[in-house]
Amino acid sequence: MLIERPKAYHKLFFIRGILLGMVVTMKHFTLNLLRIRKLPTIQYPEKRREYSKRFKGKHILTKKLDGSLRCTACMCCQTACPATCIKITASENQDPKVEKFPIAFEIDLLRCVFCGYCEEACPVDAIRMGSEYEMADYFESNFIMNHDYLSNRPSLKGGVISKLPQ
Repeated sequence: MLIERPKAYHKLFFIRGILLGMVVTMKHFTLNLLRIRKLPTIQYPEKRREYSKRFKGKHILTKKLDGSLRCTACMCCQTACPATCIKITASENQDPKVEKFPIAFEIDLLRCVFCGYCEEACPVDAIRMGSEYEMADYFESNFIMNHDYLSNRPSLKGGVISKLPQ
């Protein structure tokens, strides 16, 4: 038994939707072209946008007062990272007071989602999220940051001392 399908609604509804979309697009195009309303444009190199203090930008590895890295290679930040962009290689330290330290500490900024979980998971205030937001580069290999760059880059002016006592 054949069931007869109901006749389709007017095909003009489809054409009407397209025409309405084109009218909205042309309205925005003409208003922006004739500058009838002000556009929220920032002239980037000359003027910089101000971000809040809670902004999470490029990572920073903090230092102790003696200049050594604060990181104890506990792997908490690597475990807490949802994007698995942190890679730590640990080794035993020669100082008997310190159990281990990182030989290699790398963050892949192309995989990072800048969530701040690494900062929250660190028990010794070794990693922080800075306020730098300019990270443009031509090569993918320049987005893998090692511990030397994360603690001593020029914008840090010698590094950041941890707030926690020794």
